[in-house]
Formats: sequence, C-alpha cells, structure tokens
Amino acid sequence: MTERTFTKAELAEYNGVIRPEKYAAIDGLVYDLTPMAAWAGPNHHGNVAGQDLSEAITHAPHLKTVLPKLQVVGKYLG
Repeated sequence: MTERTFTKAELAEYNGVIRPEKYAAIDGLVYDLTPMAAWAGPNHHGNVAGQDLSEAITHAPHLKTVLPKLQVVGKYLG
C-alpha cells in the first residue's frame, strides 16, 4: 500500500468529476472505485465518490466483502 494520505478536501477531488478517478474512504483507508462497473455512473445507490463511506457501507447488501477486490491507494486523515 502506498503511504499517501488524504484529507477530506483532497479526497473530495476524486469524485469522477474534478479528477477522473473515483476514490472513497472506508475505515481510515482510501480505496480506488474507478474500475468497478457499479461506480461507472455519477453515484452508486445514492453514494458519491470522494467521500468517507464508512457508515454507508454498513447498510450495503454486500457490506465490506467487496473491499478485498479494491486497490488501497492511501490512508484517510479526515
């Protein structure tokens, strides 16, 4: 894993609009959502990239089982 860190403002840039990549923080780690087909549109079940989705993922049908499939790109400082 990279030693890169993201503040809330830095993570917000990775929403697929400001920057083409889509990242999200979950439990202090930042994941790259870009290659996931489910994130091809502007949102995924109402969730938007570039945010801390730690709470949102606890309500998802897949819970955290999807996380091992994603690349960790850094740590989230909030």
